[in-house]
Amino acid sequence: MADSSVSPAGMRLVKLLVGKPPMTIAQLMEATGVTRTAVTEQLGELVACGYVERTLERLSGRGRPHHLYLATDAALLLLCADIQRRVMPAVWKAIETAGGAELTEAVIASVAEELAEHYRGRLRETCPVKRLREMASLLLSEGALVDLVEVNGTVALRKRSCPFIGMLDANRSVCGIDQRMLSLVIGHPLQRATYRQEGDPCCTFRLQNGQH
Repeated sequence: MADSSVSPAGMRLVKLLVGKPPMTIAQLMEATGVTRTAVTEQLGELVACGYVERTLERLSGRGRPHHLYLATDAALLLLCADIQRRVMPAVWKAIETAGGAELTEAVIASVAEELAEHYRGRLRETCPVKRLREMASLLLSEGALVDLVEVNGTVALRKRSCPFIGMLDANRSVCGIDQRMLSLVIGHPLQRATYRQEGDPCCTFRLQNGQH
């Protein structure tokens, strides 16, 4: 499924670049039959979105150096989004079939720990509230859409974007990874105050036990 931020013309370039050696603007013009200006504008948008990388190739002779364009892994994920939505639920079903609830829980715990390790050492504060604020800033720097809000007098993290949305299974097992990972990083239990899968606009996680 195409990202709504990528135009149909941009998606055409993505499909031309994925799985192929880097291409020049001239090659892309020939493949698409559109003008240099149009190709250049579309590539600029794709580079800004992180779907295409641009490198400068310097020729050994007297010819002028020129830019080469290469699709990134993000472009591949963009093209495979629909397939992922089918594959990941099948993976969770296979895990449950192989080992039941016990294996599912073990997988959730292992994945949450692995993700927590990515963030834990990058936080400096010791107070849970301050660590939650640090975590919000860190997630924002990575491109996530998050806000800090107050829920029942306690600071909470509202996650407007969800990296797990394409991995949902019938039992929503993957949702437990996010909550557990955040609790491990903050060093204090977080409770889900709102839940996207129950009709709320997004998931919100609040500190438990009156932490302020």
